Amino acid sequence: MHIAKRFGFYGFGFVIGLLLLFFFLNGKKAGCDYGPDARTLKNIKIKQRVFSIQSLQALKQNNLDTSAVSSLLRFGDVNFGESNTKLDSCKVYVIEGFVENTNLKMKVQNCDKTATITSIILQ
Repeated sequence: MHIAKRFGFYGFGFVIGLLLLFFFLNGKKAGCDYGPDARTLKNIKIKQRVFSIQSLQALKQNNLDTSAVSSLLRFGDVNFGESNTKLDSCKVYVIEGFVENTNLKMKVQNCDKTATITSIILQ
């Protein structure tokens, strides 16, 4: 079999596979969170969020609301160098990002059922 025929068969099968995936996954919220940042942020996003008094005061002082935290969890990056992931029960993650023209740094205590935002710092 010539190489051109092989590429033709491969291309035909590839297109059929793409169409099947398109129809099966259309409308579903399927995601591919493979990196450690994406998995950590997704894990925090799906849990109930609890705000400490210090974090609410920091948001109020900088004219931000809790949607800034949601935005930071969606578009931010986890700084694993400053995070404490060696704890057994509740790991502490530092999330950094740019929200509403301000650079924020947030500490989150990630427990089994809740994610507590302990502090928010402007940089």
